[in-house]
Amino acid sequence: MERKVLNTLVFCITILLSTVASSSSSQYQTLIVNTLPSSPTLSWPDQSESEFKSESTTTSLSVHLSHIDALSSFSDSTPSELFNLRLRRDSLRVNSITKLAAVSTGRNITRKKRTPKSSGGFSGAVISGLSQGSGEYFMRLGVGTPATNAYMVLDTGSDVVWLQCSPCKVCYNQSDPIFDPKKSKSYATVACGSRLCRRLDDSSECITRRSKTCLYQVSYGDGSFTVGDFSTETLSFQGARVDHVALGCGHDNEGLFVGAAGLLGLGRGGLSFPSQTNNRYNGKFSYCLVDRTSSGSASKPPSTIVFGNDAVPKTSVFTPLVTNPKLDTFYYLQLLGISVGGTRVPGVSETQFKLDASGNGGVIIDSGTSVTRLTQSAYVALRDAFRLGASKLKRAPSYSLFDTCYDLIGMTTVKVPTVVFHFGGGEVSLPASNYLIPVNTQGRFCFAFAGTIGSLSIIGNIQQQGFRVAYDLVGSRVGFLSRAC
Repeated sequence: MERKVLNTLVFCITILLSTVASSSSSQYQTLIVNTLPSSPTLSWPDQSESEFKSESTTTSLSVHLSHIDALSSFSDSTPSELFNLRLRRDSLRVNSITKLAAVSTGRNITRKKRTPKSSGGFSGAVISGLSQGSGEYFMRLGVGTPATNAYMVLDTGSDVVWLQCSPCKVCYNQSDPIFDPKKSKSYATVACGSRLCRRLDDSSECITRRSKTCLYQVSYGDGSFTVGDFSTETLSFQGARVDHVALGCGHDNEGLFVGAAGLLGLGRGGLSFPSQTNNRYNGKFSYCLVDRTSSGSASKPPSTIVFGNDAVPKTSVFTPLVTNPKLDTFYYLQLLGISVGGTRVPGVSETQFKLDASGNGGVIIDSGTSVTRLTQSAYVALRDAFRLGASKLKRAPSYSLFDTCYDLIGMTTVKVPTVVFHFGGGEVSLPASNYLIPVNTQGRFCFAFAGTIGSLSIIGNIQQQGFRVAYDLVGSRVGFLSRAC
């Protein structure tokens, strides 16, 4: 009898110790202390026309990528200069999104139809990018027939696909030659007053100007804009060709665009690339963003974007999409709270992230924003909880928009409190490198969150790094799968 009691006691103690150890490991994790890296060498082989296949025979593909910082105009910049440029782009991006969300009342909404299932799919490479105020990641694709290679910004915060076209009234500098529609056999303008033209938010411009062809204009909150002919064209990805994609052929493109030929809109609206191709790819796409300077190697897999059923892993943590009745572009998520060090932050609640009936507030996930922005009260509560959990680390002065920084010079690893997003549907635990990041080459690391004076919160790509983020438009959900690059 005594032996049974003793065995039971030992078993209970073992379970208790195991629980405590598990709880302790979930409260903290190890951050590997690395400095800001230098820019990589640009490496992206072009494809010949014969390498493209029809979409009916393609499956998911992965393609090599390179970082946009490797382009010649930035090859001489120091790591700190590159990082500071990124932060400036990020501020412009957030201002642009905030302004768009603020004036969304009365915006025309394109209704999406349910699409049949398809087994086809494709994927392409994405590149950490450079377009100020418009997006951070690029992919390489072909435009027209024969295909002209071009870098296009990947942007989940935009709908219309567009690129610079000759003849140019005004064109900014881009890495590749400007696309000439006259040299493409598959290029066709859209007629003014046609059903496709009417899907634009404002299709009255061509009628006002008595134009036979449909005209488009896309404006961004930072003052940048693109104007030109609304057209259809063939886009060729590595291993796949997609015909009759509606896009803007811009002859007047002004503002803070740099490097890329245009933009591949991945938003939720009806003219975005995923919505246009949902019959082929079932309204599904995903991306996985690795180290922002990785060009792909045995130790560092490349970033990829995938379209089709293979884009959405079944083992992902899914959260339902929230619909904004006034604005259909952004992907709104249901964020319930945030934990730091294994404990829910009491000052961060679902009410701070609610989308109201007027379309104000809410939380969006965005590929083009780097640093996650939270409403000010939620940010302060999160920041204070992290400071308390990281109180043993040596504090350093603030840096740019970051007000919580640490001096980790001479260290190789440190323990930091775990940060977890609590979404409706599941939890997403962030790796330490997704929220404590190097900001210079002298060992200063900062907490990669910031507050915003508005009611809109944005989950940025630093926090998404290393996750396969899956967008299922038909299922109206977004999924997260860690270490899936």
